[in-house]
Amino acid sequence: MGGRGSDPRSDCGSIHALADQNHHIGSHLPRHYWLRHYSRFVIATPNDCPRGIDLSLGYHRLWAHRSYTASRPLKIWLAAVGAGAMQHSIINWSYDHRSHHRYTDTAKDPYSVRKGLLYAHIGWLIFKHDPECQAHADISDLTNDPIVAWQHYYYSPIAIAMAYFLPCCIGGLWGDYLGGLIYAGVIRAFLVQQSTFCVNSVAHWLGDHTFDDLNSPRDHVITALITLGEGYHNFHHEFPSDYRNAIAWHQYDPTKWIIWVWKELGLAHNLKTFRQNEIEKGRLQQEQKSLDLRQTGLHSSLEYLPIMEWDDYQNEVVKGRPLLVVAGVIHDVGDFAEDHPGGKALINSGIGKDATSMFHGGVYNRNVVRFHKADRTLTKTHNRFKSCTSPYDYDTNCHSSRRL
Repeated sequence: MGGRGSDPRSDCGSIHALADQNHHIGSHLPRHYWLRHYSRFVIATPNDCPRGIDLSLGYHRLWAHRSYTASRPLKIWLAAVGAGAMQHSIINWSYDHRSHHRYTDTAKDPYSVRKGLLYAHIGWLIFKHDPECQAHADISDLTNDPIVAWQHYYYSPIAIAMAYFLPCCIGGLWGDYLGGLIYAGVIRAFLVQQSTFCVNSVAHWLGDHTFDDLNSPRDHVITALITLGEGYHNFHHEFPSDYRNAIAWHQYDPTKWIIWVWKELGLAHNLKTFRQNEIEKGRLQQEQKSLDLRQTGLHSSLEYLPIMEWDDYQNEVVKGRPLLVVAGVIHDVGDFAEDHPGGKALINSGIGKDATSMFHGGVYNRNVVRFHKADRTLTKTHNRFKSCTSPYDYDTNCHSSRRL
């Protein structure tokens, strides 16, 4: 089939209308129909989970990201049941998904959450794309895969057979052809679509930036439950070729577990994982970034404090103000002298003086490394000092501690 220079969705446009119609029908079934056939719905609903996981196993991790390799029979099965999810062919789906990873949160992202949560969920399938923002992704590996090419060429009959005909026949085993068509067919496809679309929307809106906060993907257990294991999306965007979406033992990711079982059975091979060292580096870098932001919020700059000359400082002391200097910052200690653990006499002995050595180890032999920044301020101002009104202001505005 060769490379693709245009929107790949043009090759099987006829089935798109059918998929959109399925979405429309599923969302507009009369309420009385749901209630009347509730028992059958309960029986048919477990069919949703395998189909959703099959899409994750095949379309997403096997073909879009090539995170593992599968045996030929397994690939044929995944290609067939994936078509039954009514989300277009492997080539179309993977083209959009690779474009999404390449252009995340930009104008070329086919389902960018920057355009709105609803747009990322379903709007991108409804509204026409700007041709000047058409994304390009390399899918030559897929077009050269005979199984993928077969599924793409025969997508419409495969999709109809797996999505509607097969469930209808299964329902017919107990005389309920219509129930099989509606519940295990239309409604099942509708629910699987909503689950997949939540990866595009909710997974970019709810949760934490565990490994990187430059883009929108997030990690959250609720999203993992809704999307059948695709909820640790921040990890996935940072390490996209890893066959795992969740790396902790307690995190919900049934796709990862199934792939591992297939490997033990000889059906899957070459499971790709990133080195744990690199994963931890990404996590720690993000944690450090978060801590730095928190630290910035706890302190204000010395530049906001007024500047006082040494002579002015002495004059204020002569007037009776209980001022002392620590690391180039003037403190009014009148309200603090009685509470200082060293006693009032110690505080009074530093009034009118540069008490830096006294409070930076001269008495308690404390570590002075954390005060170097303030010391440099004194050197730069050439005997001009920053003025804090009290040790409590010093704690919040002068990048140091109230415990002198």
